[in-house]
Amino acid sequence: MPVYTSDELMYSVFQELFDQIQATDHLATDNLIKSGLVIRFECRQPRAEVSFDASRAPLKIEYGPSQIQPQITVILAADTLHCILLGDLGIRNSLGRGLLELKGPIWKAMSLGDLFRQTQDIYPVVLEKHNLSTSCPELK
Repeated sequence: MPVYTSDELMYSVFQELFDQIQATDHLATDNLIKSGLVIRFECRQPRAEVSFDASRAPLKIEYGPSQIQPQITVILAADTLHCILLGDLGIRNSLGRGLLELKGPIWKAMSLGDLFRQTQDIYPVVLEKHNLSTSCPELK
């Protein structure tokens, strides 16, 4: 059974997660803004999109379909993103296993590792508030 049962639930969790990161860890958002990247995560199961526009301060995050034109698009199942945010799965490992697809310059996408590392302390707390699993499901 997937961790997220609807896009609304996923958006609620992710909005709370990124609001907390922006409020407590300015280094994470500053590093993303320094990268100048515009990134979109397109999730399956459930279908959901989260876009980060770090081309200028302040960081802009949009939940749902967006008109933002990304430089990098990351396509993956929501459960794969869940495991990455928990720190149980890395980006390189996900690519190697065919669990995610990257569109755009792959070398720039590796800078996302810093953002994902910043989530590892906060994400499980947010999941618990929403009564969601804090473990990584078996991925196919």
